[in-house]
Amino acid sequence: MKVLMFGWEFPPYISGGLGTVCKAMTEHLARLGVKVCFVMPRVIGDKPQVPNFELLGANELTFRQTIQSVYKKLSQETIQFLEVDAFLNPYFNEETYQEKMGSYLKERIDLVREMEKQGVHRMDFHGGYGRDLLSEVSRYALVGSLLGMQHDFDLIHAHDWICYPAGVEAKRASGKPLICHVHATEFDRTGGNPNQEIYNIERYGLENADRIFTVSQRTKDTVSFHYGIDPEKIHVVYNAVSKEKLVERHQIKKHLKEKIVLFLGRVTIQKGPDYFVEAAHEVLKKVKDVRFVLAGSGDMLTRLIERVAHYRMQKNFHFTGFLRGREVEEMFALSDLYVMPSVSEPFGVTPFEAMLYHVPVIISKQSGIAEILKSAVKIDFWDVQKLADAIVELLTDSKLVDQLVAQGAQELDHVSWDTAAQKIKWHYREVIKS
Repeated sequence: MKVLMFGWEFPPYISGGLGTVCKAMTEHLARLGVKVCFVMPRVIGDKPQVPNFELLGANELTFRQTIQSVYKKLSQETIQFLEVDAFLNPYFNEETYQEKMGSYLKERIDLVREMEKQGVHRMDFHGGYGRDLLSEVSRYALVGSLLGMQHDFDLIHAHDWICYPAGVEAKRASGKPLICHVHATEFDRTGGNPNQEIYNIERYGLENADRIFTVSQRTKDTVSFHYGIDPEKIHVVYNAVSKEKLVERHQIKKHLKEKIVLFLGRVTIQKGPDYFVEAAHEVLKKVKDVRFVLAGSGDMLTRLIERVAHYRMQKNFHFTGFLRGREVEEMFALSDLYVMPSVSEPFGVTPFEAMLYHVPVIISKQSGIAEILKSAVKIDFWDVQKLADAIVELLTDSKLVDQLVAQGAQELDHVSWDTAAQKIKWHYREVIKS
């Protein structure tokens, strides 16, 4: 079984939450004998050498067909997306590259001219989530069409809206079935105020998919209700967590006597960091020997720094900026409590990651992981007082902490990417048969 998979992230090239999930998923599918060709916008340097797995960068692919000939074969819907001249940035944890566009365009024009002389054609990509994201998504759809014409595979698997047009065009070019994997919707990312252009692309992909995976029942309900998709077409595949660790808790020396309460994620409206700050203000009225750490970057960061200053919490509140890899694990190992107060979280794998380090967790009821995680304290994201009370309780009640940590360890024993991969493989077979 061969799968052509489109994704925007794959560690270490872009290592966000989506990339972490894609890496774990593809590794376990490969172990089950599924041959995966994973296509992302840009790959530079060495690639992972894993049996049954191939990583391709759209930036390195060359074609004998002209871009114009491919363009003529695209569906009218995708052409409409290609003609939109807009700057979109629904994610805010990557630096924009507006200042680089001048030199980038000149290099790209020179490259195209040279390749046209040789009868070879290539498209370049920066990847990431810069201000010309929609332009990259559009050109990525061209790559989908070209790969659909020229590659041998049994089905197509596209992750999130940025990859849906590529998946649809690969399907149109090859006649092979398409699975769209919803890790988050535009309603999640924007707190219920979707960008219409992104919503249109999402709906276009979901309507053209033969089957849809969502990461939770919550997300399935969102896709069905807001996008008008038949629930019978949608199947829930819960995320898991990789249990390989770069550091152990006992290896990290804690130089602070105070307990540490951690928020880790994108500093955007979806993740609810403002509720974390407000809860910290309430907690410090009752408990003084505690430090709050907000780890991440995003469009709300400046506002939250100002809010912390307004509350005069500088001595008890720390901003780390964006963390990756070992830094993330060290932060979990240093923490005494993890808080995920997301406004709308399709799944949310970070509580699992915290639990690997025997850290108790508080999660919002508005998260997909709340559907399956029993050993977490659950609150409504908007209820700052209940969140603050829960933090105080877990900072002061060691018996409750020990109980939650023990229950969490038992739960983690049953959380496995092998299980998720087996379910995905079963759906692959069903889609191919049908």
